[in-house]
Amino acid sequence: MSSDQSLESFRPYTLTQTLNGHLRAISSVKFSHDGRLLASSSADKTLLTYSLSSISNSDSTPPSPLQKFTGHEQGVSDLAFSSDSRFLVSASDDKTIRLWDVPTATCLKTLIGHTNYVFCVNFNPQSNMIVSGAFDETVRIWDVKTGKCLKVLPAHSDPVTAVDFNRDGTMIVTSSYDGLCRIWDASTGHCMKTLIDDENPPVSFVKFSPNGKFILVGTLDNTLRLWNYSTGKILKTYTSHTNSKYCISSTFSVTNGKYIVSGSEDSCVYLWELQSRKVVQKLEGHTDPVISVASHPTENIIASGALDNDRTVKIWTQEKE
Repeated sequence: MSSDQSLESFRPYTLTQTLNGHLRAISSVKFSHDGRLLASSSADKTLLTYSLSSISNSDSTPPSPLQKFTGHEQGVSDLAFSSDSRFLVSASDDKTIRLWDVPTATCLKTLIGHTNYVFCVNFNPQSNMIVSGAFDETVRIWDVKTGKCLKVLPAHSDPVTAVDFNRDGTMIVTSSYDGLCRIWDASTGHCMKTLIDDENPPVSFVKFSPNGKFILVGTLDNTLRLWNYSTGKILKTYTSHTNSKYCISSTFSVTNGKYIVSGSEDSCVYLWELQSRKVVQKLEGHTDPVISVASHPTENIIASGALDNDRTVKIWTQEKE
């Protein structure tokens, strides 16, 4: 299928649900790997989970959260599901990371070590390790079973904005306001590669592509770039959205064609066709910058969360043929 054909056959997403569970800005939205749950984190110090079966039908009554996770003493900046969807990990301005049991919303462990706001967190695919990044400019690797810190990487010279494992858990990618993306050997903690662009804008987000060959990099010059990290070359550049202030997440949508999805400071969600770099849709509905987006692992569903003047999570579903 040529890119022109796929543009013509693109079915737009429509807003099907608005979730009003949080009292402050949303910081992150994530689908569980089994596709059954949606979780959100917020500046209101809590995490919420929703059942996808309750949110994918567009009834007039918004569904209630399944669980509310309370315990952090300050706002929560990020969250991630374990591969088996049984655990959540969260990063907070209270300088801690918490590991939660998803079905019961109980805190199993509090990981202590960062000396400033913890901003980003992720599990490895095996879900026996957690990686975190913080305003203390370090990246830490933690053992899930014991809650002990295995490694402290002196990763950057400014706050760390994103951390991600690749698909087999052998590598970690990190980004920072210092303008760098770095790739680390997950077992040794050695820096394998530093990616730098001539311009050197602050890097607000990074993640590995689903196949693990590329990284998607967001920078505070209103640009997303797809890098081949093994060659250090930029393959694609995506623009039109606004991102000069906040650490806005972006992601890959691969359930029906290949797209890049991102939040934006103009209160919209942007979708680009990956190959042609064309904006195929701009989702309008939020009333404040969209800080986080997630795409469902198997269905054509996108979730988005926005800042304090909006504080909603919105569910967008692709129209059926």
